[in-house]
Amino acid sequence: MYRMTVIYDHPADPEKFLKHYREVHAPLASQTPGLRSFQWSVSEMPDGSRPPHFVVAVLDWDSKDEALAALASPAGQAGAEDIANFVAPGGLSMSFSEVITFPL
Repeated sequence: MYRMTVIYDHPADPEKFLKHYREVHAPLASQTPGLRSFQWSVSEMPDGSRPPHFVVAVLDWDSKDEALAALASPAGQAGAEDIANFVAPGGLSMSFSEVITFPL
């Protein structure tokens, strides 16, 4: 499995960010071809303090080749272009990785 993790920093207007993410960006991302799973969450700390990040999204594909093709597709490009509509420049980081499952 191949994973893209997107970590969004705290926005100036959290409510506006979440409204756009829920109503526009997440539906766009969910249309990316070959997507095996897509999960996102609003970060929190157990003690109630401010977490280091605002939202974390995790998207999985069966392989690196499928992920790269999906991100290059029209749906993948639409999602990438939408980022400018709700995230200030430099307001996120992405990582890509091959997922290794440890047997329990």
